Amino acid sequence: MAWARNVLRVNLTEGTCKNEPLNMEWAQKYLGQRGLATKYLVEETDPKVDPLSPDNKMIMTTGPLTGTCASTAGRYSVVTKGALTGAIACSNSGGFFGNEMKNAGYDMIIFEGRAPEPVYLLVENENVRLLDAGEYWGKSVWDTEEGIKAKHQDPLIRVASIGVAGEQGVKFACVVNDMHRAAGRSGVGTVMGSKNLKAVAIRGTLGVSVEDVGSFMQATADGKKTLAENPVTGQGLPAFGTQVLMNVINEVGALPTHNHRDVQFDGAKNISAEAMAEPRADGKPNLVTNAACFGCTIACGRVSTVERSHYTVAERPQYQIASGGLEYEAAWALGAATGVDDLDALTFANFICNEQGIDPISFGATVGAAMELYEEGVIGDAQTGGIECKFGSAKALTDLAELTGKGEGFGAEIGLGSKRLCEKYGRPELSMSVKGQEFPAYDSRGIQGMGLAYATANRGACHLRAYTVSSEILGVPEKTDPHVTEGKAGLVKAFQDATSAVDSTGLCVFTTFAWSLDDIAPQVNAACEGDWTAERLLEVGERIWNLERQYNTAAGFTGKDDTLPARLLKDAAKTGPAEGLTNGLDKMLPEYYEVRGWTDDGVPSNETVERLAL
Repeated sequence: MAWARNVLRVNLTEGTCKNEPLNMEWAQKYLGQRGLATKYLVEETDPKVDPLSPDNKMIMTTGPLTGTCASTAGRYSVVTKGALTGAIACSNSGGFFGNEMKNAGYDMIIFEGRAPEPVYLLVENENVRLLDAGEYWGKSVWDTEEGIKAKHQDPLIRVASIGVAGEQGVKFACVVNDMHRAAGRSGVGTVMGSKNLKAVAIRGTLGVSVEDVGSFMQATADGKKTLAENPVTGQGLPAFGTQVLMNVINEVGALPTHNHRDVQFDGAKNISAEAMAEPRADGKPNLVTNAACFGCTIACGRVSTVERSHYTVAERPQYQIASGGLEYEAAWALGAATGVDDLDALTFANFICNEQGIDPISFGATVGAAMELYEEGVIGDAQTGGIECKFGSAKALTDLAELTGKGEGFGAEIGLGSKRLCEKYGRPELSMSVKGQEFPAYDSRGIQGMGLAYATANRGACHLRAYTVSSEILGVPEKTDPHVTEGKAGLVKAFQDATSAVDSTGLCVFTTFAWSLDDIAPQVNAACEGDWTAERLLEVGERIWNLERQYNTAAGFTGKDDTLPARLLKDAAKTGPAEGLTNGLDKMLPEYYEVRGWTDDGVPSNETVERLAL
């Protein structure tokens, strides 16, 4: 039970849609969503495939708890070989699309090949059709979603689509659902665009069953009570969203600023959660309200507006609306990374990222790299098209957001991502990335464990693969010293394995601020057939992590790719509690390989492969 036990296989080249049974043997080993879809990708694709080739596959996937009454059970993921990195990619999204897909009767949808002309997939339970998307090609996510709902005269259809960026091959394009929720990182939207697939529209009414209804209702009720009573999930995230971290991380000296030149940003207070709630010149705050994804009792989402007289919207009334507001990672990337502290400019740029489907983390971080290139004289107005690309320029940020969203002008070069951009202009060391993916909002000189987490993340630099900030800064589940390297190898491994399991359930990882696997296991066990304990979930997570590592190894990645930019390893933090520190990756990485059961060069050993039945 819980699994729909049904896979929809869509061959875009041939224009066919066929159902097949879910491989339940694999489901028992990999659970669902991230883990199970990765298993399918590994078995069905060549790891050396060009990400934009028709031979690459893209899988939209749910977990066994997706669509149930468990708190936050609305998640789905897009799994493929990433266009930005060439590594395994799994991008997780909330909103309502995942629930609709599961209620239509599908655990996953596997897209193969490339359509001769733009198409979209329409799923109405068992009625599945590929339809002409010519009228939507060249349109934004917002226009596409509204257009499809209007065409089919059903406002309850849920739509996941790409914007112009995905069509134009911007390397960090996303898949956006419900207007402003996104499978956001690694270029999964770029892969979708390469397949001439504009959108997936779903209406599902079949419902989701669980194995033991009584036990499941009790387990989910207990889980919701724990979330409500926790100060982070019950108070902090509903009131302030993830933006509650802006001032906190700045104060501890781990807020990457000016392309990681600095670790603290003087303008942090102007773009923080507190600033979002303060009245502006028009008497209204940036923040309109919070919002929740399907089934979520946390409601950390933000809904915001731009002040009507602000230069970005004064002549653009379509952006004077309330839409998805800033979350911490986006606010950091668009703000501290670029030195911009104009809250309305950041909100506008974030709207553009939602509208055209680009990852605000990679976008903002790449703009930060471009600003350093510009200030060092490596590029000039001839390259930027006259944009004065200096740190702190809100105008440069917003102009580049519009250009990148459309893949035009210097925006097309920003759309390469920082690794390719900096290599093009002969300064690869200015790309703050791992495996080609830009860092999120934590400087690893001030939070040592995050350096190891970034370096070893299978999809490139990522905070959501091992959020050691939880332990090193917030003290969850226990406090560790952010400035030491001792013990961080085991900490990172534990976070990586646990997160892999959570990502495979259909639940949101934010629940783990309050829940451990001991809270999640009873929900999975009551929903699914088989004996699901916390220990088994942790083993599943470890199996998934090693499977992803095997895929990357076969794709050509080696232990040499488990590294950080020289800036973080050699240039000490200039201010804050971490002043004088660099990241001690050289101390942590060998121990990490050892606790993982890998060889000295970072390959899963035969013993580990056998133990995990890979």
